[in-house]
Amino acid sequence: MFFVVGLGLSDEKDITVRGLEAVKRSARVYLESYTSILMVQKEKLEAYYERELILADRDLVETDSDAILQDAARVDVSLLVVGDPFGATTHTDILLRARALNIPTRVIHNASIMNAVGACGLQLYNFGQTVSLPFFTDNWKPDSWYERIAENSKLGMHTLVLLDIKVKEQSEENLARGRKIYEPPRYMSVPVAVEQLLETESGRMNGMLSPHDTLAIALSRVGGGDEQRIVAGTLQELHDADERVFGEPLHSLVIVGKRLHHLEVEFAQVYAQSHDTWRDVARRVYGCSMD
Repeated sequence: MFFVVGLGLSDEKDITVRGLEAVKRSARVYLESYTSILMVQKEKLEAYYERELILADRDLVETDSDAILQDAARVDVSLLVVGDPFGATTHTDILLRARALNIPTRVIHNASIMNAVGACGLQLYNFGQTVSLPFFTDNWKPDSWYERIAENSKLGMHTLVLLDIKVKEQSEENLARGRKIYEPPRYMSVPVAVEQLLETESGRMNGMLSPHDTLAIALSRVGGGDEQRIVAGTLQELHDADERVFGEPLHSLVIVGKRLHHLEVEFAQVYAQSHDTWRDVARRVYGCSMD
């Protein structure tokens, strides 16, 4: 049996009972280590699960998945995934590969940012498409995500923006020369994300992401107890805020849609950089009745 086990959002104790049972019975246990990160080190997971974990990087999962699936038709093998197994298309691919090899599979779900984002006070059924925002470079500034936000905006829906992480990435030079030398990990922060949003908006000039009239909510380490941070405000306020207020990575960002409900405004107000500005923009731009 091939298990894909969600680990949840925070630490070693977020795994479900069913997930832990699968881990303990597996002959090999892999820890997927590039689509997201947990807030604890591999060694702490190993101590709690009482199993050795094999790190599974992008190359292993995406190009050498048969090594993970080896013998999974006759022994149990587990792939551990931060959040929920279906939070990344990579995990769908490896499940399809297992099915093609006639290996029985089982998915064990857990919490992910896709549902835990509700901690900011916005109602989950008011969210539209989720988008990923990659790091810009000097000669590569993709903006396909802008169209997805625009589609959500037309419907008044909120948009969850997942911010880029770079783990075990090679520089262009090392990639071209075939050298297995990797850059230090990088995690996009909220101010960087907002800077890229506003840069793209300045080129489009559609007014959809007006810095002073667009409300947004930043989240970091959701589910992490005292480490969790939620900060609300206009895009301009988030852009100008001290980066330290957003806490440690991973960061996410929500662009607030125009169907904003007054209960959402009231719930998120406690996280606002300025309560007065938050309420004023919600009333004046979003048409939210605050009476």
